[in-house]
Amino acid sequence: MNKYKDIATPSRTQEILKKHGFSFKKSLGQNFLTEPNILQKIVATAEIDKGTNVIEVGPGIGALTEHLARAAHQVLAFEIDDRLIPVLADTLSPYDNVKVVHNDILKVNLQQETAYFDQEGPIKVVANLPYYITTPIMMHILASDLAIAEMVVMMQREVADRISAKPGTKAYGSLSIAVQYYMEASTAFIVPKTVFIPQPNVDSAILRLVRRETPAVAVKNEKEFFKLTKSAFVLRRKTLWNNLLNTYGKEEATRAWLETSLQQAEIDPKRRGETLSLEEFARLSNALESNKEK
Repeated sequence: MNKYKDIATPSRTQEILKKHGFSFKKSLGQNFLTEPNILQKIVATAEIDKGTNVIEVGPGIGALTEHLARAAHQVLAFEIDDRLIPVLADTLSPYDNVKVVHNDILKVNLQQETAYFDQEGPIKVVANLPYYITTPIMMHILASDLAIAEMVVMMQREVADRISAKPGTKAYGSLSIAVQYYMEASTAFIVPKTVFIPQPNVDSAILRLVRRETPAVAVKNEKEFFKLTKSAFVLRRKTLWNNLLNTYGKEEATRAWLETSLQQAEIDPKRRGETLSLEEFARLSNALESNKEK
């Protein structure tokens, strides 16, 4: 039985904010959750136990952090707002398995920072991500050499829809491909905007991302694969062919290279990027690479 009052109730949140004279910064996308049941549900979705080490981004006043600390072995939380460091030192004082790093997650060396974890075990990322920087944070973590087993992250519902989208849908794009290349994505549940202080304009979603043992598709050059997938969506209403010319150039030799590669990959240049599956993008990327070498 927990002997401490949960941080994430409306009254306790207001009490903490008042005690520390804290005011929200819109530029940092700060929205604090005030419903302990949702926090418990997040921890349960991430299947955290005493064998798990957790990375949290943007702990705020520690509402999710304390639930993670109770369930996990250790928690490493990154907070960019210097005004929240003394608040967290206060609210998280009952827990000795939490380390708060005052730094921008996009600038830290995650390999060095995770040396804090004193036992081997899966590393999971669990966080309420700031809306304005959700995608860069996720891509930074995915592209790091850190073996992240799973990510359970709260984000704007629309962004979660884009990440878990399937080919042929309006939400499907280069972000869907970039994340699904590494992870299996599914929306766990929706969080209404009414349970936050201050209240955001839209509902949030909890997205669960489980690391694939190997990437979803085999590509010869990852960097070029992601360049291709991005280029296919630059002008969504244009054909794949127009987008490829827009990215790679319109010289005669380039056109010939693109035409040959599309034929080899058996992809109609008149299709739109949003209709291509990960497998088709991989096929085209590999054909482009092979023909480049000749």
